[in-house]
Amino acid sequence: MINLSNIIVLLAAYLVGSIPSAVWVGRTFYNTDVREYGSGNAGATNTFRVLGVRAGIPVLLMDVAKGFIAVQLAVWMGSYLPGTQQEVNFKLALGISALLGHLFPVYVGFRGGKGVATLLGVLIAVQPQAAMICAGVFLLLFLSTQYVSLSSMAAAIAYPFSIMIVYKETIATVNIFAMAVAILVLVTHQRNIERLLKGTESRVRFSGRNKEAKSSS
Repeated sequence: MINLSNIIVLLAAYLVGSIPSAVWVGRTFYNTDVREYGSGNAGATNTFRVLGVRAGIPVLLMDVAKGFIAVQLAVWMGSYLPGTQQEVNFKLALGISALLGHLFPVYVGFRGGKGVATLLGVLIAVQPQAAMICAGVFLLLFLSTQYVSLSSMAAAIAYPFSIMIVYKETIATVNIFAMAVAILVLVTHQRNIERLLKGTESRVRFSGRNKEAKSSS
């Protein structure tokens, strides 16, 4: 049952997820709003593309931390017993709140990123072993193709398989969440899929900055 204290924690998770790491790092240290360049997204990938490694790594770490911390609020501030299905369900709800915060950040006009790094933080907090499998899939594909979009989608698709087949999760809500993760990432990458099929998708190389005007993506 959702009570007032749980609503407050859910709001806190949204506010944590809303922290616009890419925008703040870009504006503070580079006098640049990354949403005006590259893909136009306020995320780690576009930060790497626009501002380079020195900006991209801290943004990536902060975005992952947002998702992880938001889910951990269930442990620090939640009212459910540890290890119960109610606590697991609340963790999932907090993770979704954090993702909504990243996608629609209240601090910067609700213009956020695609949420892949924040989603990774959520997955680590929910099921770290499955999250590491996904991270391995991402790294393997990215190192061989340099397509962040393709690597992200492959990792997201691997998540429900890891949860349901490798770890044989029995909690229905976790399995539903795992399938929703794959669907969400595919939906938010529709334009990337179109460009991949056309052969026009940009590869991410971390050799320097590339402050090109914002594309239609």
